[in-house]
This record gives sequence, structure tokens and C-alpha cells, in this order.
Amino acid sequence: MSHLTAELDELAERLGIAREFWDWKGNHTLISEATVIAVLRAMGVGADTPEERRDALTRLDEQHWQRVLPPCTVAEQGETVRIDVHVPAGSPVSLDVVLESGERRPATQVDNWTPDREVKGHLRGEASFELTDLPLGYHRVEATTSEGVHSAAVIITPDFVGFPPGMRGNRTWGYALQLYSVTSKRSWGIGDFTDLADLATWAGNEQQAGFVLVNPLHASQAVAPIDSSPYLPSSRRFLNPLYIRPETVPEYANLAQPTRRRIRKLRKSVRKRREIIDRDAVWEGKREALWELFQAGRRPARQVSLDGFRRRGGSALRDFAVWSVLSEIHGNDWRLWPEELRDPRSAATEKFAAAQAERVEFFEWLQWTAQQQLSAAQTAAEEAGMGVGVLADLAVGVGKASAETWLMGDVYAPGITVGAPPDQYNQGGQDWGQPPWNPLKLEELEYEPFRAMVRAALNRVGGLRIDHIIGLFRLWWVPEGLEPSAGTYVRYNHEALIGILALEAHRAQALVVGEDLGTVEPWVREYLSRRGLLGTAILWWEYGAEGQVLPPEKWREYCMASVTTHDLPPTLGYLESEHVRLREQLGLLLEPVEQELAAAEQERSMWVERLISFGVLDEVLAGDRVEVMLAMHRYLRLTNSKVLVASLADAAGEKRAQNQPGTMDEYPNWRVPLADSEGRHLMLEDLFTADLPRRLGEVMNGR
Repeated sequence: MSHLTAELDELAERLGIAREFWDWKGNHTLISEATVIAVLRAMGVGADTPEERRDALTRLDEQHWQRVLPPCTVAEQGETVRIDVHVPAGSPVSLDVVLESGERRPATQVDNWTPDREVKGHLRGEASFELTDLPLGYHRVEATTSEGVHSAAVIITPDFVGFPPGMRGNRTWGYALQLYSVTSKRSWGIGDFTDLADLATWAGNEQQAGFVLVNPLHASQAVAPIDSSPYLPSSRRFLNPLYIRPETVPEYANLAQPTRRRIRKLRKSVRKRREIIDRDAVWEGKREALWELFQAGRRPARQVSLDGFRRRGGSALRDFAVWSVLSEIHGNDWRLWPEELRDPRSAATEKFAAAQAERVEFFEWLQWTAQQQLSAAQTAAEEAGMGVGVLADLAVGVGKASAETWLMGDVYAPGITVGAPPDQYNQGGQDWGQPPWNPLKLEELEYEPFRAMVRAALNRVGGLRIDHIIGLFRLWWVPEGLEPSAGTYVRYNHEALIGILALEAHRAQALVVGEDLGTVEPWVREYLSRRGLLGTAILWWEYGAEGQVLPPEKWREYCMASVTTHDLPPTLGYLESEHVRLREQLGLLLEPVEQELAAAEQERSMWVERLISFGVLDEVLAGDRVEVMLAMHRYLRLTNSKVLVASLADAAGEKRAQNQPGTMDEYPNWRVPLADSEGRHLMLEDLFTADLPRRLGEVMNGR
């Protein structure tokens, strides 16, 4: 029996809101009434009083019967699709499906004995139709009734994605890296798309790697201060122009000498900052240089290409560019702009865009240029023999003051942020500060925002890692003013979201990897595997149900396996207990440091013994941290996992973490340039000739 009132419990049930959950210790936890009411309010459903709850339930019933067609139906290929149509009782109705190709097919009406329903004084009837043998794609159904013609989406998705043709079903491996940290002799103090192309060329040709996995390359703020975390972007649909290499833009070759000298001077000035990566300074310099390049004009064919890009980008690209220009003038937080500019469709915003037309086009040009340079990196990877190439990363959400919340404010749930319930690493829970999509609004919009985002993320790359893919099933919503531990799970239509992801991956012939770490319902991993989407395994965290280290033969085949991840120190740092010392230094330890160090030593000793017993580490070399790190990667090759990952930081010998969860400014998260084991800054070119990357590459290739 629920601890909530019957009406509130039913509302929560119908809208996918959890009223209870089991925490990381296995304790049964009840969700408070205040949390459920706040979440319902964010979905647009008032439920403060018993009357409001009864009214809300009545409206849900009436809406179902008043709506002629369901707004969006998603099915797997080969399934029979059933569509229920609601019309005035006794009136005729016919249904046709209009395929993406334009072909029209009639649907077959089937028996439906559901009694008519009185809605606001009028009887409504329900008729059912079936659609069979539909091809993959985004189709529409049209119902012709006495009330007119009504249309809705029908999306047919692949039942299985699997590996892209380039892999040919074989095992592959690649490097994971934080691109901004990998600088070269010609970059601007931050890794860029040209560095990515060069890295892919080396990794593919010299080390036979199949891919390079990069951090999210999403657009950040248009002006300083720029958020350091690539996982807190301003838009997941557009690229970050910070990664553009100005000198690689073709028009650079035709610039007058004084202009080129000015750009070289800008580059020299921002390269001086080496201790930590200074995105603000780099972007200020790059933006000035890129403006010079934009104003230099383009040869006719290049202009045709830009015009086509802008045309295909449509209003979404233009609106993002308008947001960028508004940010330059009024600051990054659109919620603090003049009120008349907070609406992207207001007359004031349109007037502003017209007055700033050249600057708006500049930001469109930046997206075109960024896409061209990312495409060049993928081409370089393919030419180097990589079966996958660039493996992009899709962040779980955007910031509250982001471009997306300005552009699509009604799609996001107000007064809510996303996070995670308490676990062994964050016992107070987590609040990531990101507003969630309202699942009701997503369905109304036929999932178009999600479709566009995934399509953009897969544009000219070989695959996609989905950060916190569990968020396509359920997300932990935290109402404003409450602690993260006082949140609750809200369910999403995973059949629709995973199906759309599968369809876009199929069309892009791309590999899809879901980061499914943390608190996961057991059936979710089985579902992802059935749909041919890979999960994630981290060596330090792979334990079975009994708390024992998972044997290598038990690791999932459809899985991307690695020793470490960006939320841990590189392997050499972890082996030296850097994760414990750093957490002590930052005041994050929950237990005495001596106890934590002893636990780390016990874990390390256990792994050394295990590596020796599996024949991947010589006992004589057990005291050598580098040999242990290499042995751990040999161990990965004993597993069933088809996709293996080595950290570029491990190849460099780096010990410092890129990110320390639970901190903001206490640690330079996402700003640490790549270094060797002695802490010396390491250039990309140094990796090409260094011994450790060669040795790690040989291990990953089984030599």
C-alpha cells in the first residue's frame, strides 16, 4: 500500500514518477509527498490539493479520448504497429501511412470493442488500425475523420545495431583522451581538431588503433567565462568553435602578411599559459583571429558550401547564432538579459538579429568551419585505417543558462535539476545543475529535439559514447530547494529514445556505446545488449553479484572495456594512491586517510596477485608501476569485450586526474594539460616518438 494518497499515487504512476527506490545499501526508501508534488508541477500538472489531483486525473483521461491520434508511435522493425484513433462516436474514419519516401499505404482496421466514452457532454469512440511491414524511418499516419485530417509520427527503428561495417565483427581498440589537454607545437595552448586529425593519423598508422574516443565537443558559452567542464555544455546540437585551428582554415593562406602576423601574435600570447588550460584567454584570441578569417571572404565554391550549410541548418542554426551574438552583448546568462530578448521569437529579438546580421552569419560560419575540421579529422582516421575513427561523446544535459534552455525553454522542466541518489562515492547524492527534458513535452514534439541532437552528434564521426545512457530510461530529478537525496526517479520512454538512437546509428553506420555505470536496474543492461548497443566496463569496478572480482570470461561481449576513466586518476596515479591523497587534500574523505590508504594498498595487492596468476605480469616486475599498468591492459585482452580502450594519459605516463568528482574550483577540473610521469608538459609530437606509447600500443595489439 502506498504512503501517498490514492490520487497522488495514481498521478505519479501514470506519469512515471517513482514513489520509492532501493538505495546503494539495499535500503528501501520512500519518496516524500513534497518531492512528488514538485515533480508533477514541473511537468505542468498541479497536484497541491486533493481537488487539483482529481482534476488532473480527469484531464489525463479526457486528453486521451479527445486526441485523435497518439502524437508519436515508435516500434521495432518487423513489429505490427497498432494505432488507436479517437473520433465522434459512430462517425467514419480511415487511416493511411505516408512513408518517408512519399509512398502512401492504407492501414487495416481491426476489431476494437472498447465502449464509447462521454467527454465533456459528447460521446467519443475508438477505432483501431494495424500497420505491417513498414521500412525503417520516420513516417507519418494520417487519419481522415468527420473532424478533418489529423497527422502523427510513426517511427520504425532497427531491432539491433551491433558493430559498424568497418569493424567487420572483430575486436577493436582505441585511445580515450580529453582533446583540450593534448596540445601540439602549432596549437593555441589547447588541443584542437587538427591535433585530433594528427593523433588519429599516428594512432591508426603506427599503432593500428581502431578509434579515438574524445570528450564532448559540444558548444560552450559564447564569451568568457567559459565553463571548464565539457559535460556542462550550452548546446549538444552544435560544436565548440574553441577547437578550430585558425591556420587550417583555407582562407588563411590568402591573408595579407600584416593580418597573418597579427594572428601569429595572438597565438603566441595565449600559448604562454601552460600551468592550467585557460579557455577564456584562448577563445578571446581565437575569436579575434577567426573574425579576420571570416571577413576575408571565400572563393565561390567555398561560399556555395557555406550557403548550403546555412540552408540545411535552417532556423535552429540561425537561432543558435543569434543567441551567441546576444551573449556577446548581454552576457552568458540569458535569464539576466532585457526581458524582451529572453524570448527567441519576440519582435525585439528579430529586430536585434536583423541589425546584427553580419555577426550572426559569423557564428554560423564558425559552426561550418568547426564541422569541416571535425570531418577532416574523421577522414584522417579513415585514411589511417581506423575501422571506427572518431568516437564522439554525448553529454547528459546542458546548463540552466544555456542556449538550449533559451531556444527550447518549454521542453525543459522548470524548477528541476538532474543528479544522482546517494551512493558509496557521494553519500549525500549529486546535483549536476542540469535541467531535464520534460518527457510529456518530448512526446508531444514527436521527439524532434532528441532526434536532431543525436543526428548532429553523429554527423561525420564513426561512433558515439552516450554519457549516463541510463538517463534515456530514467533520471534522478531534484526539485529546487531540496537536497539531492530528496529527489526521485522519473521515467522516460526508453523504447522511443533508444529506438531513435538505434535508427540514427544505423543510418550513420556508427558504433554506439552507453556509459551504464552506477545504479542500474538489471534489465537495462540486458535491454541495451538486445538492441546491439554497447555498455561500459571499468577494470577497477567490475565485480560480480557476490562482491568478487568478475572473471575475464564473464565480462560482457557488447561492452567497451578500459582500466580507468576520466573520473579517476590515470592508472599510474591510481596505483600510487593519488586518488586517496587528493581526496584527503580536498577534504572529501569519509574515513580516516590511513584506513583509505590501507584499503587502496589491499586493492592494489589483490590486483597484482591476480595479474600474476593470469600470466599477464611477471612476478619479478610486480614492484614496477609501469609494468603493472601494462599488465592491466593485457588483462583487458583476456575479457570477452569486443571494444577495448587505453587512456592516452596512461600512454603518456600521466598521474594527475582530469576531474575530481565532488569539487568545483578546489581542483582544476578539465583544465590539466597532458604531462609525463614527472609532471613535465607533453606535446602531441612527443607522444609519436616516446617509448611508453609504443609499448602500450603493442600490448593492446596483443604483441
